[in-house]
Parts: sequence; structure tokens; C-alpha cells
Amino acid sequence: MSGRRGPRGLAARFLLAQLLVVGASVLAAVLVASVLGPPLFHEHLMRADVAPLSSQLLHVDRAYRDAGLWTLGAGLVVALALAATVSWFLARRIRGSLRALADAASAVAAGRYGARVPSTGAGAEVDALAEAFNTMAARLDSTERTRRRLIADLAHEMRTPVSVLAVYRDALDDGVAAWDETTATVVSDQLARLTRLVEDMHDVSRAEEAGLVADPHAQPLGPIVRSAAEAHREAYAARGVDLEADVRRDAAVVGDRDRLGQVLDNLLTNALRHTPAGGRVRLTVDDAGPCTVAVSVADTGDGIPAEQLPHVFERFYRGDTARDRDHGGSGVGLAISRALAEAHGGTLTARSDGPGRGAVFTLALPTAPGSPGGRGPTQTPFPPPQEDIP
Repeated sequence: MSGRRGPRGLAARFLLAQLLVVGASVLAAVLVASVLGPPLFHEHLMRADVAPLSSQLLHVDRAYRDAGLWTLGAGLVVALALAATVSWFLARRIRGSLRALADAASAVAAGRYGARVPSTGAGAEVDALAEAFNTMAARLDSTERTRRRLIADLAHEMRTPVSVLAVYRDALDDGVAAWDETTATVVSDQLARLTRLVEDMHDVSRAEEAGLVADPHAQPLGPIVRSAAEAHREAYAARGVDLEADVRRDAAVVGDRDRLGQVLDNLLTNALRHTPAGGRVRLTVDDAGPCTVAVSVADTGDGIPAEQLPHVFERFYRGDTARDRDHGGSGVGLAISRALAEAHGGTLTARSDGPGRGAVFTLALPTAPGSPGGRGPTQTPFPPPQEDIP
């Protein structure tokens, strides 16, 4: 019993297609020449006043058919040779590109996300496929780096409180330490740190799915901003950092008051964390377009290098010692804030002129229809409010 035949290669498919086209063309030409050729030839003989005898006419017809068959046969051979050559050339060119793509795909499947497909000039479609593959591989590479960094940061974040708890447990078991107020405070603080880490991870996942925006209403933005500023004023004063709030436009937005407050809390906490004593943080609400209001938090603190700006909203991202673990925080506050901003139909961006020159975080939100500060958008990211929050 013979084995199962494998699929034909690209070159064989090209050659077969070319042979079918050439064969069909030659067959059509033979049929047309056999049916229409002799009558037309006889007609031209009669017009030329040439009236051959029957025997001569038979010879002429045979000569005509032989010449036509030999001509078509020679044309068939040449066409087949050209078809084979063209098929081989095209198949080789495209097969090389597809082989490079297959090799790169195998490399990516094996975890080597740095694999890329070079442009071979095999055609616009093949080049577009190679470009799409390279884009996919680059994103997978970035995702893999983020995943590894996230796991490393998670391990680091959990290592300290777990180690402290383990040390105190051993000390209590060995009788070296007693359960007193100091021990209780340390254990409570470390458990709170672990709890906060778990809650932050849960919040950022829900925020990215818009699961935290539960109670959207049309409401003025000014009171939310002023409330956030007042909530942080004492902490700023304790650190010797000046906090200014300037509501230039009290436009209405459609959103969840608590979640918008959470975004502002994260931004103000982040600004305080990276602004030294004697610095200043300015919280401003102003126009950002006919249908948009912007809330900016500008500080005079550490600043952000240009190469780190695209990454500040990533989970657990810390670029350098200016934004490391010693400043506190789990590293997901900005990620949560951006996800909440997008869930409200807005954006959250960061800008900095460089290290030591401060940073500006801007929350842009669409205004509610008919807001007093300007024209609102015709549609909002949430259903119409059922009642206003007092």
C-alpha cells in the first residue's frame, strides 16, 4: 500500500497552473483554427481568382493544417518553457519570503520574540504580511518584557513584608520577641502592605475593563477638584510643599464622582511623592477645547526623562531612583488612573522637560451636554443620568 502523498509545493502549483493555462489556450487556438481557418482560406483563394482542382484543393488544405499544427506545436513548446521558467522564478522568490516568515513564526512560537522578517520585495502583499508580522512580534516582545518586569516587581514587593512577617513569626516561636504593641504594629503594617498590593492589582484589572465606573452622573468638576485639594492640603503642608488649586472653568462632566476623585488623589499623591520640600504643585482646571475640560497637576519635582515618558502609565513601572520603591506606593496608581480616565471617555497624559524640571499630568474629560462652561458633546460615554448628585 503506497504512502499518503504530501501536499504539492508552491513551485509545482505554479507550474501546474501555467500548464493548464497554456494547454487551454493552445487547445482553443487549435479548435478555432480548425473550424474557421479553412473556410476563410478558401474564401481568400476565390477572391484572388484562384480556382484549384479538387486534388489541389485537398493538398492546399492539408498544407494549411500541417503548417498550423507545426506552428501551434512550436508555440506550445515555447510557451511551456516560458511558463516553467516564470513559475520557477516566482515560486522561488515567494517561497523564500514565506520560508523566512515561517522561520520567524517558529522562532516566536519558541519564545524568541526578537525574530523579524526582512523585506524581500516579493510583492506588496508579501511585504505587508511581513510588516504585520514584525509589528505583532514587536508587541509580543514588549508584552513579554512587561510580564517579566511585572513578575519581578511583584516578587520584590511581596518579599519584604513576607520576610518581615516570617522573621517575627520565628522570633515569637523562639521566645526572642513578645507580642507587644510594637510587634503588633509591625505585623499590621506588613499585612496592610500586602493587602494594598492585592487590592491595587484587583483595581487596575477592573479599571482596565471599566468595571470601577459604577455610578456616572452629570456633575460639576470644580467641587471634585477642590475636595481633592483640601484632602491633601495637610499632607502637603507636613512635607513643606505648596499646593495651589485654580478652577478656571467649572464645567460639568458625566462620571463617577468617587472614581474621578480617585484619579485626582493618585495624581496629587504622585506629585507629592516626587516633589521635595520647598517645591510647588499646581492643580488647574481649564478649557482644552469646545467640548473638553482639562485638569492638570504640575509639580516642580524630580521630572521624568524623555525615554521613560511612554512607560509611566505601565503597571509597576519605575524608571530610575527618582521613581523607585523607596518613594512608596505599589507602582500601579498611574495605571489605574489612566484606565479610569479612559473609562470616562477621556485621556490621561504626562509631560516633562527632563530630570529635575518637574512633570505635568493632564486629565482631559468630555463635558456634559449643556454644561455652563461651554458646549458639551452630543454623546457621553455613559447612559443619561437618573438623578444629580447633590
